[in-house]
Amino acid sequence: MNNTPDGMKPALTPSRMDRRLVELLRARRTLALGTLDETGAPAVSMAPWALDPAGPDLIVLISALAAHTRQLMTHPRASALICADEEATDSVHALARATLQVEALHPEPGSDDARAALATYIARHPAGEMLASLPDFRVVRLRVQAARQIAGFGAARDVSAARLRELLRESDNSAT
Repeated sequence: MNNTPDGMKPALTPSRMDRRLVELLRARRTLALGTLDETGAPAVSMAPWALDPAGPDLIVLISALAAHTRQLMTHPRASALICADEEATDSVHALARATLQVEALHPEPGSDDARAALATYIARHPAGEMLASLPDFRVVRLRVQAARQIAGFGAARDVSAARLRELLRESDNSAT
């Protein structure tokens, strides 16, 4: 592949799978969060989330009282499943979905990062503003390490965090 005059490699043209992945991430507002409990046993919970505009971090607002919060503090590596609405397809077996391997980062409360993450979350979930005012709620960044996309029967692939970031930025640029 030839470099552009500025020395940068040209961006790959987004494929149909690329576009479907970005659409899924932009459309869905909840995820299934897979964590490990204190004994190393798997646990799954549901969490509302927002996509960081710089991408591809997922922002969640969670309570210190929740089991998944303690689990993410002990074992920061986790998994997030984002799935299309069941009504979006005739066959639930072909349901579009993405599993993201993530690492939980805990911004210091009151830091610039925590404020920016919270603003992103509240922009997506305005009711979260009330929760954020409670003393036990904190934002957590789920930093995407890798993704596995299933777009239907025979349509599956791995997507790197770098490629996902690129796709999200390209979609932002094409929307403006």
